[in-house]
Amino acid sequence: MMTSQKQTTFGEFIRKSRKEKGLTLTKLAAQLDLDSANLSKIENGIREFDSKRLKSLAEALQLEFEKVRREYITDSIGKIIYETNCSHELLLVAEKKANYLRNKNQNPLT
Repeated sequence: MMTSQKQTTFGEFIRKSRKEKGLTLTKLAAQLDLDSANLSKIENGIREFDSKRLKSLAEALQLEFEKVRREYITDSIGKIIYETNCSHELLLVAEKKANYLRNKNQNPLT
């Protein structure tokens, strides 16, 4: 089963991981080709993280890419659920649609 940093935003995940690795905000920002003010905004949930930088983030934090990607995706989905006040039923329908798309893309001629 996939595990995730529960009860944290992606920005909080970045901050926690950065501190665990002993990286300053300035040093990590430089490795991501960001200025430290923008990284601070990302860590504080004021600005969104660009998914194009996920690989660089994983490398800088010495984490597996899939772990960082999973944190990013679950945070993105969680925000949509929160912002749109999705019901449990709506989420079940969305899951069925995702499964339909997976099956459709695996069997394009059916």
